Amino acid sequence: MSSKLKFAVYAPVAAMALALGLSTIADGHFVSPAAAQEAAQPALPDQALGKADAPVTIIEYSSLSCPHCATFHRTVLPELKKQFIETGKVRYVQREFPLNDAAFAGSVLARCLDSSRFFAFNDLLFQKQEDWAFKQDALTPLKLYAKQAGLNDAEFNKCLANEDLQKKVLAVRELGEKQGVRGTPTFFINGKKFDGAPTIEAFAEAVKPYLGTQ
Repeated sequence: MSSKLKFAVYAPVAAMALALGLSTIADGHFVSPAAAQEAAQPALPDQALGKADAPVTIIEYSSLSCPHCATFHRTVLPELKKQFIETGKVRYVQREFPLNDAAFAGSVLARCLDSSRFFAFNDLLFQKQEDWAFKQDALTPLKLYAKQAGLNDAEFNKCLANEDLQKKVLAVRELGEKQGVRGTPTFFINGKKFDGAPTIEAFAEAVKPYLGTQ
């Protein structure tokens, strides 16, 4: 990682929030200066799969460094796509809730890519999670993955130095906290927090009332 980058990926995420003009409360939750105002929409456009008018919307708050999130994306989401998303029953939305600096960097990079590559890049990071998310040097493998996704070295450095984008990623995380997210993955089904196990069977049962099926 270039020492000239503004993105202090090895500093605590809370310290990065402070550096970006955000404040923290005692338990480490991010609170912006405008925290008193409810944000109806996330700071970044939702990245979604499925029909916009699907009867069910599932929103996932996830961290790219979260092993449980990786398990969901590797084993459950493919079946969710097959049974519900591709059949027009469910619209799936993935929102950022980075838990460490490596995940924060990965989330920022994903937002620098063309939106058509967002999910493929996230899938790659979940598949390769053990190779980068917990390493002292997370940026070397991330640079390789970003290059595979179409970012050259200059674009990689420019992306991670984008403080406005960093703030927006943290604002998405803040919105999740306002909605009650305290860990990842956390799911909402048609606006209601889903407390079940993230299995395909549990999701199938949870969406039944909205699909008119028994």
